[in-house]
Amino acid sequence: MKGRCPLCKIFGLLCMIGAVNWGLIGAFNFNLVAKLLGDMTLISRAAYILVGISGLLGLIGFVKECPACCKKTGDSGK
Repeated sequence: MKGRCPLCKIFGLLCMIGAVNWGLIGAFNFNLVAKLLGDMTLISRAAYILVGISGLLGLIGFVKECPACCKKTGDSGK
């Protein structure tokens, strides 16, 4: 994640948290988000929404680079 803007780093971290949570659910039927934040409380729902948005932005990142990251590295995105 070197050379990425702070927003991309946050979204990447949220994607990793979501992936770990899904791995725990699949392997052990243990939902870490629900355990830490409560089962479908307002804050846990916000966490799920943020992880989902991060995943969508990650998918978009496969097609198009973040404009802030491109400016930082001087890359034209090609």
